[in-house]
Amino acid sequence: MKYLSDILKGLPFTELQGSVDMEINSIVFDSRKVTPGCLFVAVKGTVSDGHDYIEQAVAAGAVAVICEELPAHVTGEVDFFMVANSAEALGIVASNFYDKPSGKLKLVGVTGTNGKTTIATLLYKLFRDLGYKCGLLSTVENQVNGQVVSATHTTPDPVGLNKLLDEMVEKGCDYCFMEVSSHAIVQHRIAGLKFTGGIFSNLTHDHLDYHKTFANYRDAKKAFFDGLSKSAFALVNADDKNGLVMVQNTLAHKKTYGLKNMADYRAKIVENQFSGLQLNIDGEEVWFKLVGKFNAYNLLAVYAAAMLLEQDKAKVLTSLSRLSGAEGRFDYVVSPDKIVGIVDYAHTPDAVQNVLSTIHDVRNGNERIITVIGCGGDRDKTKRPIMAKTACEWSDMVILTSDNPRSEDPEQIIREMEAGVTAEYKKRTMSIVDRHQAIKTACNLAKPGDIVLVAGKGHEKYQEIKGVRNHFDDKEELQKIFNQ
Repeated sequence: MKYLSDILKGLPFTELQGSVDMEINSIVFDSRKVTPGCLFVAVKGTVSDGHDYIEQAVAAGAVAVICEELPAHVTGEVDFFMVANSAEALGIVASNFYDKPSGKLKLVGVTGTNGKTTIATLLYKLFRDLGYKCGLLSTVENQVNGQVVSATHTTPDPVGLNKLLDEMVEKGCDYCFMEVSSHAIVQHRIAGLKFTGGIFSNLTHDHLDYHKTFANYRDAKKAFFDGLSKSAFALVNADDKNGLVMVQNTLAHKKTYGLKNMADYRAKIVENQFSGLQLNIDGEEVWFKLVGKFNAYNLLAVYAAAMLLEQDKAKVLTSLSRLSGAEGRFDYVVSPDKIVGIVDYAHTPDAVQNVLSTIHDVRNGNERIITVIGCGGDRDKTKRPIMAKTACEWSDMVILTSDNPRSEDPEQIIREMEAGVTAEYKKRTMSIVDRHQAIKTACNLAKPGDIVLVAGKGHEKYQEIKGVRNHFDDKEELQKIFNQ
C-alpha cells in the first residue's frame, strides 16, 4: 500500500479532479487486470487506447485514474489526474510506487541495433564474477542475481520493470545491466528511471516498420542519452558514424571506444579464430572465448564500462577472458564428420553481414558456407530483400525459409526476400518454407569441413505461426540432424 500523494511525486499535471489523500494497492494500465483500490493509467498504445476502458476500470474498482482526456461519462467515486503524456506518467508513478529502485543500485542501459544482449549479458557475468550481486534485463532472459525470470520483451513495461528492479534491491544487488530498445524509449517504458550510465553499440537498418524512417529510429536511441543526468556516463562507439550524434545533447560524461578511430578506450585484433579472439585491449594482450570483429567491439564496450564503473583493470580482463557470450550469438556445434553448424540471432542486414564476414575471417580455406535464413512476419518489410541479398553475397549457397511468420503468409515473406536475389545468385539459392526441412537440406548438402549458418532466431525456443508458438530450437535441430 502506498499513499497516492507519494505515488504522484514529480508528476506534472494539467488538471486535477479529486484528492491525493488515499491509499493505492497497485498500479494497472490494462483494464482487464484492474482490482479494487488500484490506480488505473490510461495509456494510448499502438493497438488500443486505454482511454476507451476507463469506465470499465472504474466499474472494476479503480479509485484513481491518470489520463490525457477526461471520459464523457463515469459513474462512481473516482479521482482523475490529467497529464500531457500518460505513458510517461506511468513510468514515473511506477518508479514512485516501488520507492525509486533504480536509484538504489547502479543501473546501466545498453542501446543500439546489434550487440545489446551480448554487452548486457557479459557485464552481468563479469560483475557477478567480480563478486557483486547483479541483475540482468535482456532479450534472452531476466536474472535477479542468478535467479532466472522469463523475458517477453527486450524492455519490460514500466510496472514490471520497476517491480524487477525492486526485487533486485531486496536481494541486495549492487548493479543492474539492461538492454534499452528503441520501442521502450519511444513508449516511455524507461521514464522515471535513474541510469548510472548508457552504452551505444551501433546503428543500422532495423525496426522501420515501427519508426517509419531511419532518422526517427536514430532519434529514439538518442533520446535515451538526452535523458541521462550529469552524474552518469555516456559510452559510445567511435567507429559508428552515429556514435557522436548520440551524445550531442547529453549532460552525461562522454566517453568513446573503438577499433579504428581515436577513442578513450581502444583495442586491436591480433588473432581471430573459431576458438576465440586475441585482442590488444588498452595495451594488454588477452585471449577471449568470443569470436569475430563484432565481438571485439562488444568486449571493448564491456571493458570500457567496467573501467568507468571504477573496477580493477587486471581483474576485469582476467574475468572477461573466461566468459562466454549470450545464448544464440555465434553458438556453434560440430557434427561427427566435421560439419560446423552455427546458430546466430542475426536478423538485420548488418548483423547478417557481421556474422558471415566473421565466418570468412576464421575459416581455414575452401570450406563452403551454406546459410539458412528467413525474415520475421509483422516486422520491417523493407529489410527482407536486403537480408537475402546480403546472405547471397557472403555465402556459397543460401536457403530462404520461414523465421517467425506470425500473422503473415510465410510464402509471401519468402517471395519478398527473393526480390533481393540477383541473377548471378539464383542458381545457388533455393526456398524451402518449412524451417526444419531447410536446416536438414543445408546439412545434407554440406560436406566435411563446410559451415552451415542458421540465422535469425538465435536463442528463441519457438516458431510463431498464425498466433501459435510451436517449440522450435535452431541449435537443437542442428544437433538432432548431426546425430542422425
